[in-house]
Amino acid sequence: MTTVYDVKAEPLIMEVADKLEDDFEAPEWTDYVKTGSDKDTPPQQENWYHIRSAAILRRIYTDGPLGVSKLRTIFGGNKNNGHGPEHHGKASGKVIRTALQNLEEAGYLETEEGEGRKLTDEGRSFLDEKSEEVA
Repeated sequence: MTTVYDVKAEPLIMEVADKLEDDFEAPEWTDYVKTGSDKDTPPQQENWYHIRSAAILRRIYTDGPLGVSKLRTIFGGNKNNGHGPEHHGKASGKVIRTALQNLEEAGYLETEEGEGRKLTDEGRSFLDEKSEEVA
């Protein structure tokens, strides 16, 4: 059986994002918001919120229970400080938090007390099915 570990990340994330568009709608503020303090402009893709949600789902599959704070660090990047040296900038917490809440409502995640979010059996089988399709 093919799992998430056996396929490349990008095709899997795009496949999962297409399915997530059917499961829930992106909030209306996603047209205007940046994805982190290190970014200058909002994303240009129409379905960037579902792509980010799929990437979060895959990351929780591979790295175990994760919370908003750890995911902010993972999805952050280098912040341009002009003449000064670059430093790490965290990703937007609201984007990640609402994505996690939407994935919980869809039944793919559940809250692990004191640990963050973890995959449900339904979420694990969903990602394994999509991995099989990508492979």
